[in-house]
Amino acid sequence: AQKGIAEFQKTVGGLIELVDQLAKAAESEKMKAIGARNLLKSIAKQREAQEQQLQALIAEKKMQLERYRIEYETLCKIEADQNEFIDQFIFQK
Repeated sequence: AQKGIAEFQKTVGGLIELVDQLAKAAESEKMKAIGARNLLKSIAKQREAQEQQLQALIAEKKMQLERYRIEYETLCKIEADQNEFIDQFIFQK
């Protein structure tokens, strides 16, 4: 009977050790998963910040384009006025 008890204790000891190992492995995997999730969140935040920067840049470039368009139209009008003036000046002679 003594031998049977020792055997049982050995088996139970082995099972407890195995459960401990499994618990440690599960904890380790959980930590890895949390790390991966945090990394994904941080990447998503970076992307969001980049997108906002790009949107701001696009808005700035659109405003710049509009300023250039107005400047171009003004210069075209000045050129037309000058050409008209030159034509009138030539025809007067």
